[in-house]
Amino acid sequence: MLITPRYLRQQKELHRNARYGAASKKFAPLVAELIIEHDPRSILDYGAGKGALKQALGPLVKARKFAQYDPAVWRYSVLPHGTFDMVCCIDVLEHIEPKCLDDVLKSLLAKTRLLLAVTIHTGPAGKSLPDGRNAHLIQWPAEKWQGKLGQYFASVQLRQQTETTLFGVCLP
Repeated sequence: MLITPRYLRQQKELHRNARYGAASKKFAPLVAELIIEHDPRSILDYGAGKGALKQALGPLVKARKFAQYDPAVWRYSVLPHGTFDMVCCIDVLEHIEPKCLDDVLKSLLAKTRLLLAVTIHTGPAGKSLPDGRNAHLIQWPAEKWQGKLGQYFASVQLRQQTETTLFGVCLP
């Protein structure tokens, strides 16, 4: 299960906030570097939120198949069929329900043909869920995230790390 019905309702409510689900745009330069480096023909934004990544990438993705998935956003709520050369999972995994994390990682692996670009915030969010919990349900240090990703991906390369956010590339 990728998301429980109860949590999906909470995510839909949070997505009513114009600023929620738009953080991926600040990572567009890092994703653009990977697009230039690997030249993927197809890209999936897994956890697309407001679609900010595609918009921020602009001309780099015009000649590519670009799909978006986010279960809490109606227009992106259906997971596209098939695999994609590149899957982007930007500011998503820390929001996943712990009991669903393995299924989400399996889903990411199943969708990824060449590489997964992932950013994960390792500390608390500035927002809360409607039930009062912090919006970042999983707050693990970078090392634990690397180990977890390594259970599913053959190679996990940390590309950049700040005090609270890691950016990496995972190869299937």
